[in-house]
Amino acid sequence: MAMLWKFMRVAKYSKPALPPKVKGRGIPTHARHSSSKSVPSDLAASTPCSNTVELLGKVYLQDDYSNVTEKILSKVGKNLHNKKHHPLWLIKEQVKDHFYKQYLGRRGTPLFSVYDGLSPVVTVQQNFDSLLIPQNHVSRRKEDNYYLNRDHMLRAHTSAHQWDLIHSGLDAFLAVGDVYRRDTIDNTHYPVFHQMEGVRLFSCHELFSSIKDGEGLKLFEQGHRTAHKQECHTMEAVRLVEFNLKQVLTKLMTHIFGDGLQVRWVDCYFPFTHPSFEMEINFQGEWMEVLGCGVMEQQLVNSAGAEDKIGWAFGLGLERLAMILYDIPDIRLFWSEDERFLKQFIVPHIWQKIKFQPLSRYPPLINDISFWLPSETYSQNDFYDLARTIGGDLIEKVVLVDEFTHPK
Repeated sequence: MAMLWKFMRVAKYSKPALPPKVKGRGIPTHARHSSSKSVPSDLAASTPCSNTVELLGKVYLQDDYSNVTEKILSKVGKNLHNKKHHPLWLIKEQVKDHFYKQYLGRRGTPLFSVYDGLSPVVTVQQNFDSLLIPQNHVSRRKEDNYYLNRDHMLRAHTSAHQWDLIHSGLDAFLAVGDVYRRDTIDNTHYPVFHQMEGVRLFSCHELFSSIKDGEGLKLFEQGHRTAHKQECHTMEAVRLVEFNLKQVLTKLMTHIFGDGLQVRWVDCYFPFTHPSFEMEINFQGEWMEVLGCGVMEQQLVNSAGAEDKIGWAFGLGLERLAMILYDIPDIRLFWSEDERFLKQFIVPHIWQKIKFQPLSRYPPLINDISFWLPSETYSQNDFYDLARTIGGDLIEKVVLVDEFTHPK
């Protein structure tokens, strides 16, 4: 059998730039809304016996799909987005403050409710099936996700909560939380990051009430799917929903990054929205993608019990916005416990301008590693997980330099 030889280059930061080890913290699975907080727990994750894993107070039986490492389990329950004065908390609070003040219900209360304490452990059905992601879709692969077993996993996106929140009767909400994906090692990728999900549903009256002579307009029809609409939506409804979505997100980004912000929209594909878009902003002369969004697939909305409504959804990464806004060069810094990092974000109000000041002057240390592998069982993400487990956040970047397959 031919053997594959790999030559990997590992770059490490020197210790002065790194956080000390800290104990894990856990959250109650019932914590909800914007007032939820992390609760100290030394038992966020443990292994009562070799074939089970205990996480957030529940025990999960492991099987051939289980691939969550101890390093990743140690991150569960940290809830950086709820840690006051953390840069991710600042971004979350800025978005929340904007939505609370900009969009009010009929009684003058905030239209959007916020859920930032939902458990990161979800079912495969929640993470994929409820979002209409096909069984053979590449996003389901073990190589890209952290599975507790065949039925449970660490959520790969906050979209995993869309169906449940709509099914509970909500029409407008923001869901914030930590998400988990197996990924490469560099300054912009980390296996744990934080997302915010936004959803808004409209009834026929809500969508058309401000339109002159809009009484006869309808949300639904029996038509054909095109690049611009779903088969069940009228073109009038889709245009209004799309306009509202882009207007809401443009106002949000302008509020965060300042007036005069240039925005452009790029057509894309998501299994749970159509049409779908990526939003790019021009910040300091460079175009950057900041979020994905679209008109929600009506099949998803219908299955959640809102058959008479149409809606939009968006998802954005808190780290992405914080790195751009605060000029933070490395995603690992968000996990730092170094006071030199954290004290930079202790500010009197959430909208104060901040520019991150680098922590260490020490150059990186480069190590070269070579090893043999059986090609049919190897995934590069397996090596990345191994490197993170052993080296932790010391490791800044891993690069494949060369590979060789033995002819025998």
